[in-house]
Amino acid sequence: MNEYSALHNGALFFDRSDRTRMRISGPKAAELVTGMVTNDVSALVPGEGQYAAALTPKGKIVADLRIFALDDSLLIDTSAAAAPGWKEMVHKYVNPRIAPYHDLTSELSDFGVFGRSARLAVSHVADVDEKDIADLAPYGHISRPFEGVTVIIARVPEMDLDGFEIFIPSEAAPSLKGKLEAAGVFPGGQDTWEIARIESGRPKWGADMDESTLPQEANFDELGAISYTKGCYIGQETVARVHFRGHVNRFLRRLRFVTRPAPPNGAELLDETGKVIGDIRSSALSPRFGGVALGMVRREVPPGTTLQARWDGGECSVQVEQNEKGATV
Repeated sequence: MNEYSALHNGALFFDRSDRTRMRISGPKAAELVTGMVTNDVSALVPGEGQYAAALTPKGKIVADLRIFALDDSLLIDTSAAAAPGWKEMVHKYVNPRIAPYHDLTSELSDFGVFGRSARLAVSHVADVDEKDIADLAPYGHISRPFEGVTVIIARVPEMDLDGFEIFIPSEAAPSLKGKLEAAGVFPGGQDTWEIARIESGRPKWGADMDESTLPQEANFDELGAISYTKGCYIGQETVARVHFRGHVNRFLRRLRFVTRPAPPNGAELLDETGKVIGDIRSSALSPRFGGVALGMVRREVPPGTTLQARWDGGECSVQVEQNEKGATV
């Protein structure tokens, strides 16, 4: 069974330890982080979590973050590409005497288990009741003992499949990998991850968004990553102005195409008049859907529209996709 088939008919695990993990502690941790990100961290109780963005003062995305509230601290992770910008913000805005912070990347490994049988696999390997993890909200998590260490199991909506991430002390990571493989859950590669991510419309920092992107352009509203009722935070003025008094001029959209090879990142998107109205950000060839891509497209382009992707040496037709409710995604 190939990786893609295993993902959709069973489960795969992905080593996500290249992401950067940081712990911020102390009674002021949630208050300080709330003032740095788009979501309301101060509203979290232990066992809850959320997705959020850290922004520049002009409201552009420095990093996208997953924030997990523990009993006495916050566990925050981001991609390797976004990590330098996030670390710089922490060093600038978090006083370590008030809220000590510590980079856990080398100490804490991260394995994601995704697929139709991911819940059953995690329950079996980590010896937890399946109901305990089935009832978790997105980014909700529990802590459990595992072979002399404590692991954190979080439910994560990283793709359109059931998914959980297991944060485990690095010294115990080989044991966890062995148990996963013994249970018939084998490692997935980066190509399979990218196909599933693009199919699901999940933006990746450094590809689909960066410090030139507003969070609403990358669909952070739909991803539940922005609070409009919390207090002030860095970049809030721009985000609030877009929400209450205006709109963004472009959105990250899912696209479909039928040609091989896939259009490269940066390929221009043109309308029927030849006007450039966007560009390809990520693309892949899906065994189920054929060509899939994420592109930044002008807001006035309706779902179902056929566009032309053009790049040095090639071109192809792409169609703006729509979801089941008929809204562009």
